[in-house]
Amino acid sequence: MIYREIDKMSLLMSSGDEALQIISRFGLPLGVGEKSIGEVCVENHIDPQTFLCVINHERTQTVDIPTLMVYLNNAHSYFLDYLLPRIRQELITAISAVKTGSNIPLLIIQLYDEYVEEVRTHIAHEAANQFTEHATDDQHLASKMRELKNLIIKYYPSDEVNGLLYAALQDICAIEKELALHCSIEDDILLPALKREMEAQQAKEAEEEDKLSEREKDVLVQVVNGLSNKEIANQLNISTHTVITHRKNIARKLNIHSTAGLTIYAIVNKLVAI
Repeated sequence: MIYREIDKMSLLMSSGDEALQIISRFGLPLGVGEKSIGEVCVENHIDPQTFLCVINHERTQTVDIPTLMVYLNNAHSYFLDYLLPRIRQELITAISAVKTGSNIPLLIIQLYDEYVEEVRTHIAHEAANQFTEHATDDQHLASKMRELKNLIIKYYPSDEVNGLLYAALQDICAIEKELALHCSIEDDILLPALKREMEAQQAKEAEEEDKLSEREKDVLVQVVNGLSNKEIANQLNISTHTVITHRKNIARKLNIHSTAGLTIYAIVNKLVAI
């Protein structure tokens, strides 16, 4: 089902675990009554279109970056601060309940800790905008979790049913699905949007950097008027060395090195009259 702003938030919340996972990571409250998705989002300062983009798993060029950051930060906190530590404690409790006389349970904990550390590294890559490594991270994390699950199922030494370990294994299967959903949302929607925003910002900064400063415009006008570096320095009350630096920057930014070319630029941009 494709959800819209006018649909009831309660309907969305009742649709299943996946919807609840996403809603909670946007920081939206329960007790929504008969309010629409749009109303609940606006009341909680969440952009409705971005929220629906994630809920409906739709790729779009128009997303709100602060809303995406809310989702990402809450999702990361959920995994690192709550779910992963809880499963680790469940594994330790389950292993402690049965004396196996084997080192395999401890090796399972070690493998789990390695997995958690790699999740932290994965999140650090996102924070550093290392998008090219992200798909590889996702595949590796999924492989690591499958390996852990299979080791427990196939090789955990026990002659009796360990209910606690079964519960921990169920949670491992659940987090496997949750992380797969989260990674697909990141790869298809969140990170491409953040990458577009970053590239747009870099392009804007590059454009600003290529613009002439007011002082460079002053120097350019004097160059076009035929003044020497020393005369320009006296006219603008700056050093000759500073004039030379400005002229180099002007040539680099405009990619124009001749006086004739600079004159044409100055005329076209109305810095001097014909």
